[in-house]
Amino acid sequence: MDAPPPAPAPARTDAAPDRRRVWAWSLWDVGSAAFNAVMTTFVFTVYLTGEAFGGENRASAALGWGMGAAGVVVALLAPVVGQRSDGTGRRRFWLGTNTMLTALLTGLCFFVLPDPSYLWLGVGLLALANVFDEFAVVNYNAMLPGLAGREHIGRVSGQGWAMGYFGGILALAIVLFGFVSPGLLGLPEEDALNVRAVALFSGLWIAAFSVPVLLAVPDAPPAHRGPRPSVLRSYRQLGRTLRELWRDAPDTLRFLLASAVFRDGLNAVFTFGGVIAAGTFGFGLTDVIVFAIVGNVAAGLGALVGGRLDDRLGPKRVILGALLGVLAAGTPLLFLESTAAFWVCGLALCLFVGPAQSASRTFLGRLTRPGGEGALYGLYATTGRAVSFLAPTLFAVFVSALGAQRWGILGILLVVLAGTVLLLGVRPPAARDR
Repeated sequence: MDAPPPAPAPARTDAAPDRRRVWAWSLWDVGSAAFNAVMTTFVFTVYLTGEAFGGENRASAALGWGMGAAGVVVALLAPVVGQRSDGTGRRRFWLGTNTMLTALLTGLCFFVLPDPSYLWLGVGLLALANVFDEFAVVNYNAMLPGLAGREHIGRVSGQGWAMGYFGGILALAIVLFGFVSPGLLGLPEEDALNVRAVALFSGLWIAAFSVPVLLAVPDAPPAHRGPRPSVLRSYRQLGRTLRELWRDAPDTLRFLLASAVFRDGLNAVFTFGGVIAAGTFGFGLTDVIVFAIVGNVAAGLGALVGGRLDDRLGPKRVILGALLGVLAAGTPLLFLESTAAFWVCGLALCLFVGPAQSASRTFLGRLTRPGGEGALYGLYATTGRAVSFLAPTLFAVFVSALGAQRWGILGILLVVLAGTVLLLGVRPPAARDR
């Protein structure tokens, strides 16, 4: 018996999107927060780079090498992953496959015992999970244009980003009170069982919140019929796509470059925020976690408001306004020293980061053509990875050259400024359509 034809994707019209599908799609962001906030930012990487694994310097270097290798894999494969899911019309299948692999690898981190001999096991599991998480994001983002429609894409994207931030808050709170301090679940600290159990929790969290989108949001129809092309043919098609963009849509390439730069700066705000809070402004660990939770609230609210402004004003104006807000909020931290100043400026930074990230995703979504979303969002992932060294490198350069951690903030702000300048030369989608 022939297989049934794929369910039709939501039409890209100006009609209001299906709220049930939008909420199902947004819940995936809630699940991914356990990997981003718990595993790779605040909990498991802190455990993996501790003294139990051979010293902070050795473990941190190993983690850096592992995540760097994962970045190279993503940069090389993400466009082809997106393109091939476009061609087969099995975007939902690949979203589910990559998400479940991320959840499985995350859960396996439970077996990383606090011993130097387990360091590379932990690094390898995290690096592989990061690769599959990035591949899942390509397919997840590619669903957005067809799900939301042109008139509502900003609101829907903002809701997804906000749900991710709020999911991070909830997951961090459960981990903090249930597993770490005061440890309400009663898990013993011997062999770091309470911390390793966080990996099991995170894996289950990722898997559980991915189910709604897999059930509620249908696949797009395949871009072509017939057997799936070979990997070599996919790379040839990628080359043709780049040439077509250069010839027919140069603003899309300019945006991919500009967004790669300013997204690296925005990511660095969260990556180094806790480090700066502790090292420059004297925050303790509890203070850092509390700030992280409140900062996620601010970022989520910013994403919600920015999403609605996106639909009214266009994504370019929202991004530029948010980037200018980041520059204005970050500059005083170069000179002020009080913890109150960090709270005010730091929360303002979080407030502006949310809408900039959300509107960046919708900017590209407004440029996509039906059936080609995966390929473009694959390029979006690749360009982001290609320049991901900028902000960390400039942070280190300014700290080393000027002899104080606070001057690393200047390196981050320069990357944001460079991305802002590059964005000025990109025509917004509405202008291109006219």
